[in-house]
Amino acid sequence: MYSSHRTTVSFLVALFSIAGTINFIEAARNNRHVTCGTVLKLVNTDYKVRLHSHDVKYGTGSGQQSVTATELQEDVNSHWAVKAATGKHCERGEPVKCGDTIRLHHLATNKNLHSHHFQSPLSGNQEISAYGDEHGEGDTGDHWLVVCSGDSWVRTNPVRLQHIDTDMYLGVSGRTFGRPIHGQMEVIGLPNPYSGTEWIAAEGLFIHPTEKDSGAHVHTEL
Repeated sequence: MYSSHRTTVSFLVALFSIAGTINFIEAARNNRHVTCGTVLKLVNTDYKVRLHSHDVKYGTGSGQQSVTATELQEDVNSHWAVKAATGKHCERGEPVKCGDTIRLHHLATNKNLHSHHFQSPLSGNQEISAYGDEHGEGDTGDHWLVVCSGDSWVRTNPVRLQHIDTDMYLGVSGRTFGRPIHGQMEVIGLPNPYSGTEWIAAEGLFIHPTEKDSGAHVHTEL
């Protein structure tokens, strides 16, 4: 009888283990995509730095809020929320498709990733800034095209972000600033999708597609 009980317990443990594995695989599949409402950090694949901003304005060019890249992993100033284009709507938890136009909203300062025809301060490429009013609303200079392979933006795959108004690609020059943002790298717009223009989703708060209606759970890697 004891042997029979042990066999039953072992069977139940194995059954729960299989069920847990299936749930884990399902959760991993649901977490594959960057979705509308996701808050993330973007890492440049060439320079291993995270897209970053802060309440420090450029001393040249537009004079708008500066956008840089930092090697620091744990910095709240590197969090960006994925939003639809100005005047558009996307369902929370809906996967971002390749070819979609999005905005990246900087949470700490309530500004949007932005570009325009100003020169960047260090390399003379196109300036990237953060822009928007007190409500976090800007203009078409905040719009970025998601350039990726396949159907949707997959978290583990690199993407490029092409500026709608000027056709420039979001990139990193490799040059670093002095004070007051010592050691941070210059973020720029580049005319060609070559070195320094690929980004990958790193830490973040990822909204599951299956949870977009309830809003009960999110996958957090902050």
